[in-house]
Amino acid sequence: MSSTHEPEEPNEPIQDPDLPIVDPHHHLWPDYSIQDLHADTRSGHNIVATVFLECSSNYYTEGPHHLRPVGETVCQCGSGGMLSGIVGYANLTWGVSELAEALDAHAEAGNGTFKGVRHTVAWDANPGVFASAHRPPPGLLLDSGFNRGAAELARRGLVYETWTYFHQLPALCDFARAHPDLVVVLNHLGGPAATGPYSGRRREVLEEWRAGIKALEDVPHVVMKLGGIGMPAFTPAEFIESTPMTSARIAKYWGPHIRYCIDTLGPERCMFESNFPVDRRLCKYVTLWNSFKLIAAPYTRSERESLFAGTARRTYGIGS
Repeated sequence: MSSTHEPEEPNEPIQDPDLPIVDPHHHLWPDYSIQDLHADTRSGHNIVATVFLECSSNYYTEGPHHLRPVGETVCQCGSGGMLSGIVGYANLTWGVSELAEALDAHAEAGNGTFKGVRHTVAWDANPGVFASAHRPPPGLLLDSGFNRGAAELARRGLVYETWTYFHQLPALCDFARAHPDLVVVLNHLGGPAATGPYSGRRREVLEEWRAGIKALEDVPHVVMKLGGIGMPAFTPAEFIESTPMTSARIAKYWGPHIRYCIDTLGPERCMFESNFPVDRRLCKYVTLWNSFKLIAAPYTRSERESLFAGTARRTYGIGS
């Protein structure tokens, strides 16, 4: 779900304006159009390509249920601009023939831009915890049908993309080990939850979250997206709503934890994501990428090039 909240923040100069950026995670909704995306990606940072992530928009309203999400791929494929990849939706628990038909239709509609499927597994037993739009049931990562669907993605050379909560990271680790030929892209820092029973327990949550990230260290085909920090699911509302919001404040708040991911998994397995328009609840597009550049400042030029473009290019097969 997007947000129309426009945070109060000063206009910032662009940090390292020549650094190429592939924004590997954005959405488009009626209140955030392709024109809005173009305005953001042309606002100063050197955005050279983007990847659209499914968000339950522009589905077909008629026809077989399993083919309706293909409407989203059709719509995004025609959006133009710097769009270089589409990650669509298919339910991996669908039957073999339905899933195959859906993936074929996505691939045909994408005309080379369809890169994979996001089927979110983020689940928590407490109803006070933020729920994703698809509201998955518990235990999907262990479901036999789900794993059969994941194997089909691997067979086709497609990416599997998801987000979890921090307490699901061990299960994701086991799932990834069971599919060694499947590239698994973990969204939003692996879900260090901040709502429901986790509100006010950030230190405790981050301790368990770090253990989960550490467990992924030896599973090299899991790649992490560094972002989602404008979501109240992960960043307490009192920080999001405080003003003025600057890149320096964001870097101070999230920097140590994002660098833990980079140091544990390596720059070649991490990529910064805008998650726009969702993360605009926190700050403007310019400010967000400035904060990421401040966070990444301790790394070498080649490491920063991986974090901002190289990892995304390799993961999604996007040329230079």
